[in-house]
Amino acid sequence: MESLLYILFSGVVIGIFISAPMGPIGMLVIQRTLNKGRGSALCTGIGAALSDIFYCLLTGMGLSFVTDFIDTNRNILQVIGSFVLILYGIYLFKANPSRALKPPTKNDNTYWRDFGTGFLFTFSNPLILFFIIGLFARFNFTNSSYQFYHYIIGYLSIAAGALAWWFVITYFVNKVRGHFNVRSIWLINRIIASILIVMALFGFVHGIYNLIYHG
Repeated sequence: MESLLYILFSGVVIGIFISAPMGPIGMLVIQRTLNKGRGSALCTGIGAALSDIFYCLLTGMGLSFVTDFIDTNRNILQVIGSFVLILYGIYLFKANPSRALKPPTKNDNTYWRDFGTGFLFTFSNPLILFFIIGLFARFNFTNSSYQFYHYIIGYLSIAAGALAWWFVITYFVNKVRGHFNVRSIWLINRIIASILIVMALFGFVHGIYNLIYHG
């Protein structure tokens, strides 16, 4: 029972830690909460959480060839992922926020698209795998004494922690959504887009530099 409680607790904490860093996906979730409503933002967060779970499963299964592939091709993957973020940042910078104050309408196609972009944006950063490895080591998540059911509970707990984080973030951002007018949302869009572009440019240049000078 004690080991079950521990892996339950550690799984939730790992899920939160993986999702909490306010990187591109976090900014994307905030922007979509303000512009498209909480449902769209939650779908984006769920997509990101699913990608995180996928990498957690790879780590837990000990697929060394995957980590070797990522380590060997990390610069190419960083360049590709950064390029995608640059394109999205440019799109967001030029986007018209005038529809942001309209009540969000349910659109299954849009929700699926939001889910897909959340998954792909997170999946395009496989270097998170090494962060997950560190978390697994810190919380002794792959203890040799654990049984199969321990890991089922553990991975479900990671998913719960990640989803709880996005639920809380979208809840609080949605609460202040009504206090923004078109101009303020336009400004937030451009600030977030600029940060995304700068972060992506840094990753792009860093990846190109490493490809040139380190192969």
